[in-house]
Amino acid sequence: MHMQLLHNDKVIAFDRTDFGPSNLPLSFGRCRMDPDDTALKVDCTAHSVLYDTATTMFRPLMVHTDTWCSSGSVLPNGTLVQTGGFNDGERRLRMFTPCLDLSCDWVEFPGYLSERRWYATNQILPDGRVIIVGGRKQFSYEFYPKSNANSPSSTNFNFLQETSDPFENNLYPFVHLLPDGNLFIFANTRSVLLDYKQNRVVKEFPQIPGGEPRNYPSTGSSVLLPLDENIGNTIEAEVMVCGGAPRGSFEAASQGNFMEALNTCGRIKVTDPNPTWVMESMPLPRAMGDMLLLPNGYIIIINGVKSGTAGWEHGRDPVLTPVIYHPSETDSGKRFTVMSPASKPRLYHSSAVLLRDGRVLVGGSNPHIFYNFTGVDYPTDLSLEAFSPPYLSLALDPVRPTIRFLTNDVLGYRVYSYITFTVPSFTSASEVSVRLLAPSFTTHSYAMNQRMVVLKLIKVTQVNIGTYYATVVGPSTQEIAPAGYYLLFVVHAGVPSTGSWVQVM
Repeated sequence: MHMQLLHNDKVIAFDRTDFGPSNLPLSFGRCRMDPDDTALKVDCTAHSVLYDTATTMFRPLMVHTDTWCSSGSVLPNGTLVQTGGFNDGERRLRMFTPCLDLSCDWVEFPGYLSERRWYATNQILPDGRVIIVGGRKQFSYEFYPKSNANSPSSTNFNFLQETSDPFENNLYPFVHLLPDGNLFIFANTRSVLLDYKQNRVVKEFPQIPGGEPRNYPSTGSSVLLPLDENIGNTIEAEVMVCGGAPRGSFEAASQGNFMEALNTCGRIKVTDPNPTWVMESMPLPRAMGDMLLLPNGYIIIINGVKSGTAGWEHGRDPVLTPVIYHPSETDSGKRFTVMSPASKPRLYHSSAVLLRDGRVLVGGSNPHIFYNFTGVDYPTDLSLEAFSPPYLSLALDPVRPTIRFLTNDVLGYRVYSYITFTVPSFTSASEVSVRLLAPSFTTHSYAMNQRMVVLKLIKVTQVNIGTYYATVVGPSTQEIAPAGYYLLFVVHAGVPSTGSWVQVM
């Protein structure tokens, strides 16, 4: 249900705790004692794992309270902060700090959150805090860490109440940090620019055309397109929203009528003085599709259904074919390419994250109230699989760069850095870019906190045959790239290297 790639190349994954026992026992004879659990008061099995992408080994972790439909962000020091959930987990804050041995596990802080945060969204901020926005019947936001004991516990945000309808359709709002430090927040069909420091809506953007909801349970997805430090003095920011389900789909699915999902995407350049939505069509309709930024700046849309919505038994007609979107393609008819179909459906409660080697890791799928492995159209699936985008084709090896040396694995703001890379067949310096990508916390078809920054490239210098170094400048501000761990990729002729972990600070 939830996945996050950590800076040690391990993926932390977890599900809800109140389904009863899992098939994986907790280590060292431990058991979770939870008098509030609706399935097991004493549970000696794991509902969270740490998956090592290099060895494909995993170890059980002990999450103490229910994480169902919760949210998360990674702090500048690499610690995952995870917030909310259901039942006894709804006001919990949890932390996981990666370690070199087997000692690290979840640490929980009861009652830290001021409100019940179930289906909320998290976003890392320029000052290193995390803002936690919304949740079911919660029209407010709050911060981790709290400023001080006397600071307001939460702040009312009327926009969330205004965008709630009988089936809500504004849960897991899409939140993107913009270069000016304000937040773009999209819920249902509407979006605003929020100055969270002053609790002031700076601007309301036009409604997305069509009037159809895009957030949970209609469940489209959204990304902030790459921020490019090479274009002018003012960095443009553009948001893309794709998929979802027509209004009334949740109620219709409850009655056995599965309406076709939306096939439209909208792009809006939010930094324009008078921004407007530009609409285009995906090759297939899709609800519950995950949108992930790829190292070369393309976007993959993967998982989901053609009919119905999110929710128990509410989705039909799985979409097996991922699509790749090319944002900079001038011909709108050529922006989408269709990949080969997946081997199995990934519906409600599946997830996806990008790995350092450029593959996309996909896991889960459970459209049932409880785990159900037999006798249903779409059995619960707890497996992991990896998709290889076209840039990993062996035919592209001649132009594939390999990072050989970084002058520093810490990137300072506006500080020059040098990256040595090799490439068998070099085209031209104009075909080279250096990109930072913040890995996402992905759940319910929304990849929180993911962002890409194209670093300012000063020059590419040839060292000897096949070897080059790129001179780049670190991010210009913390609003462009909040401090923390990023994957750095060298991209040549549209083909990315394997990523290298760097810390921006």
